[in-house]
Amino acid sequence: MDLDGKVAIVTGGARGIGWAISEELSRAGAAVVIVDAGVSISGAPEDPTIADKAAAKLPRAAALGADVADVAQKAVELAQSRFGAIDIVVNNAAIIRDAFIFKSDPESWDAVIRANLTGAQRLLAAATPLMREQAKNGRAPGAIVNIVSTAGIYGNFGQAAYGAAKAGLIGLTRVVAHDLARSRIRCNAVAPFAATRVTESIKPANDAQAAYKAKALQVPARHVARVVSYLASERAAHISGQLFGVRGREVFVFSQPRPVQRMLQDDAPLNLKPLEGHFADLITDLEAFSADPIL
Repeated sequence: MDLDGKVAIVTGGARGIGWAISEELSRAGAAVVIVDAGVSISGAPEDPTIADKAAAKLPRAAALGADVADVAQKAVELAQSRFGAIDIVVNNAAIIRDAFIFKSDPESWDAVIRANLTGAQRLLAAATPLMREQAKNGRAPGAIVNIVSTAGIYGNFGQAAYGAAKAGLIGLTRVVAHDLARSRIRCNAVAPFAATRVTESIKPANDAQAAYKAKALQVPARHVARVVSYLASERAAHISGQLFGVRGREVFVFSQPRPVQRMLQDDAPLNLKPLEGHFADLITDLEAFSADPIL
C-alpha cells in the first residue's frame, strides 16, 4: 500500500496491535502520530514514556503520551503542525475491566467506556473538520479505521463494559460513515484476532474458550496491520461502513444486523414461534472462533 505523504494518528499505537499498525503505516510511507497513555490493560499507570519510545523507532513520527479522551484536539494540532495534515485516524486504544454484571462497579464501567468509546468519539470530532476541509481543498479524502471486537458482536461472560464499548464503536463507525459520505471520507471497523495483552488476560470459562486462548496467543498482529493499512489507502476508496475481521491470514466481512424474518401480530395472544428458527445462538465470541487459525 502506498501511503507516501499521508499523515496518520494511531491511538494506543505504542504496543500490541496498535504498534503493528503504526509500523505498517510507517513502512507504507505515512507519518504517524502515536497517542498512547502507557497504561496497563486495566488502565492503571504503567509507562508514560512509551509513546515517545515507539515514535523514536519510526522515521517520521511524533508522540503524545496521554489519554486521547483528554488530548484529542492536541493530537490533531500536533499532526497538523508537525506534518501538515491528517489523512488517517485509527482508533485502537482500549482497556479491560471485566466483571459479571451483578458484580460490576460504576467506576470500572465509566473508565472502560471513556477509554474505548468516548476517546474515539472525541478524536473523530476533533479530526473530521480538518479532514473535510482538506477534501474540499482538493486533498484525497482520508480514512478512519476503528478497532472493535467480536465481544461487541457475540458478547462474552463478564465483559459488559468492554462489549458495550466495542458495540458502541461499531455503531459509531456506521454513523460516521454516513456523516462523511458526501466528503468521500470513509470509515470502517476491524475486529482483530492476535496475541495481545487482551488475549493474555482471558480467563476461560470452558474448554472451548481455553482452546481459543491457546490458539489466539499464536496469531501475529501483522495480519491485522496489513488490512488496516489497506483500508487507509486509496485502493479502498470505495469501501465505507463495513465491519471486517482478521484472524491470521483469514480476512472476513461480518454481516450487520438486518431483519431476517418477519411476522404480523393479530389480536390473538402473542406467539413468537414463527421467528424462533431465526434466533441467534447464545454463544460467546471465544466459542465462535475456537477453530485453528490459519497462519
